[in-house]
Amino acid sequence: MPSFNKITIVGYLGRDAEQRFTPGGMAVASFSVATTEKRKDGEKTTWFRVSLFGKQAENIAPYLTKGKLVFVEGSLRQEEYTTKDGQTRTALEVSATSLQLLGGKDDTPRAEAARPASAPQPSAKLSTSNPVTYTGDDDDDIPF
Repeated sequence: MPSFNKITIVGYLGRDAEQRFTPGGMAVASFSVATTEKRKDGEKTTWFRVSLFGKQAENIAPYLTKGKLVFVEGSLRQEEYTTKDGQTRTALEVSATSLQLLGGKDDTPRAEAARPASAPQPSAKLSTSNPVTYTGDDDDDIPF
């Protein structure tokens, strides 16, 4: 019987996305997403490390800033690592296949936010009413 691994997350970015490129030239955007559930005894926050690949990562990385609300779909894996002080920790890692910006803060990319007010602003701006979606059509570019 075939197996299936899919996760859907709606949460807030915990930090700005970091963009890098593989040796083959493919863009990779890495960021963290927090989800919080309310319980009788308080709130429980779960953190996910998310990686997005290809053109989508290259195009959307400047918009992925701390505090933005995002919708992420992908596959989940659990990774163990050892901290500098020798403790074994577990991280939830998501390889994203679909991402939508839902809102939170403003929709100005980091490059625009850093410009002085007197600099000309590009006319194209991402709107939460027209979210950017990655459909996963370029699966050949995924490095695994």
